[in-house]
Amino acid sequence: MRLGFKVTVLEGRKRAGGRVYTMRMEGGAGNRVSASVDLGGSVLTGTLGNPLGILARQLGCWMHKVRDKCPLYSVGGRPVDLDMDMKVETAFNGLLDKASRLRQLMGDVSVDVSLGAALETFRQVNEDAVNKEEINLFNWHCANLEYANAGLLSKLSLAFWDQDDPYDMGGDHCFLPGGNGRLVQALAENVPILYEKTVHTIRYGSDGVQVIAGSQVFEGDMVLCTVPLGVLKNGSIKFIPELPQRKLDGIKRLGYGLLNKVAMLFPCVFWETDLDTFGHLTDDTSSRGEFFLFYSYATVAGGPILIALVAGEAAHKFESMPPTDAVTKVIQILKGIYEPQGITVPEPIQTVCTRWGSDPFTLGSYSNVAVGASGDDYDILAESVGDGRLFFAGEATNRRYPATMHGAFLSGLREATNMIRYAGTRTSRMKVNRTPSKNAHTCASLLADLFREPDLVFGSFSVIFGRKNPDLKSTAILRVTFNEPRKKSQEGSRPDQRHSNKLLFQQLQSHFNQQQPVHVYTLLSKQQALELREVRGGDEMRMDYLCEKLGVKLIGRKGLGPSADSLIASIKAERGGHKTPATSLGLRSGMSKLQKVTLKRKLVRRAKIVRSSNKYVPPLKLNMVNVKVSEEIHTTNQPPPDMNSTDSSGHVEQ
Repeated sequence: MRLGFKVTVLEGRKRAGGRVYTMRMEGGAGNRVSASVDLGGSVLTGTLGNPLGILARQLGCWMHKVRDKCPLYSVGGRPVDLDMDMKVETAFNGLLDKASRLRQLMGDVSVDVSLGAALETFRQVNEDAVNKEEINLFNWHCANLEYANAGLLSKLSLAFWDQDDPYDMGGDHCFLPGGNGRLVQALAENVPILYEKTVHTIRYGSDGVQVIAGSQVFEGDMVLCTVPLGVLKNGSIKFIPELPQRKLDGIKRLGYGLLNKVAMLFPCVFWETDLDTFGHLTDDTSSRGEFFLFYSYATVAGGPILIALVAGEAAHKFESMPPTDAVTKVIQILKGIYEPQGITVPEPIQTVCTRWGSDPFTLGSYSNVAVGASGDDYDILAESVGDGRLFFAGEATNRRYPATMHGAFLSGLREATNMIRYAGTRTSRMKVNRTPSKNAHTCASLLADLFREPDLVFGSFSVIFGRKNPDLKSTAILRVTFNEPRKKSQEGSRPDQRHSNKLLFQQLQSHFNQQQPVHVYTLLSKQQALELREVRGGDEMRMDYLCEKLGVKLIGRKGLGPSADSLIASIKAERGGHKTPATSLGLRSGMSKLQKVTLKRKLVRRAKIVRSSNKYVPPLKLNMVNVKVSEEIHTTNQPPPDMNSTDSSGHVEQ
């Protein structure tokens, strides 16, 4: 916006922020107790160089360091022996080091092995040397690792689960007093956001984009899609044309996990005020992530709030657990810890249970590197599509800082830069294309000449290309002809086809009511032309395939640009040995004046014959947008009239 772009943000929710959500909790007599709590992203993981830390300072916010003290409590609520705690933690870190060495020895094979399998193998080797309490401690550390990665250890890649570690932000991990919603509010200020707009379709092509939310269509030059990886995995948004297979494969390979929370507002603080976290052990491996860690928000929320985290396999089971059952379990854990100390645990005033996995706008929490994936997949997800029309941002597109708030923020800055670059390139290209070519008339005549002997003909479509170039990726020129009389044996149009544009053909008939042929063109690869020829169902289905599947826009001859001129010249040079039809002879300097006059008369006579025909040929129906008929009426000794297109303007973000 600051660089002059017109921006519209389409937000599916009633609020901004997505997976960053600060909620105001309150209750008690007269709502005397209130506090703010982060139900989504909550911790600024490192403050040195963290852009969100800089933003917080600019807003005048102080940041609360999350203190290192984190006592652990056993199943019954008894404090875990500190020596045993340190022993198991050291052993656990030792196993991670062994896993790191193992993947180096395994080489490429480690890509198909999970971190969980490696840790469990090493653990079983030493199982005889540990007691039940140590096993529970080991499982707690596993749950903590699953929390950090929002994924099961059994699904994390041994080879690349920690590929982003070298880029960790330095400095303290911090809470932002009042919640991270303050950052969202500041960033959203004066930004035109349309709420409750659930996008279900994104069309993109050479002329711009269409973003469809419900029955509304938003048009723009570019679109930035920032939906979570879970939404992309679910296919909630239809992309037309479909995303490249490379990106689809990357979306499938990357992992996307789950973390849930139980937030509780109490009438008073009954836990220690000198700590921000404490943990709780379980004796069941499958539920090791259930309420394994508590965050105290009393110092930053403005009120007595505790949050219980649910990670790993337990986070998925939690989605179907009744909220009252969840809160009851948490209160039992707290009573087991504090009542032996003579501390009464009061009933909470208000509770909130998250369901990020069931939320249609997230379908999970954040990304991780799953078995079979690598850091490259983050880069693949970040790639733009459609020659600078469709862009992607979000934590799952940031290889160095995935699964973080600052990673999502930085990806937005990255894509703003990319969009500016592409917009500048298009502007420069348009200036070049608008410069009249000295050989424009010559190339137009050559094009008409070459299409007298096309390489492919099917229905109203014809194609020319370099015959000596066997590469299927080489460029070809496609021409579509309107109002050309066809034999009965040719494929006809179907009036009942849903792909129609009555307004377009009303314009065509108005400008060309004498039924002279009208040609429109596009550049595509030889392979695409061959695929188009094989489409069954007539011209309408081919046109649908061309526009919807290939994302191609038909334009007038002048819109093809200089690249087409060079291709036309090379094809003409290649076919120089062929006999040249009469229409191209008019360009030769050696033609006599009498020959030119005779040729013109022939062309006029031929045009009159076409005009006198009373036969009506149904026009080809299209499903197209942004096509405009040229206002210029061409003389009969010029190439057939073309259709010129106009670009849409505006910018759309998701």
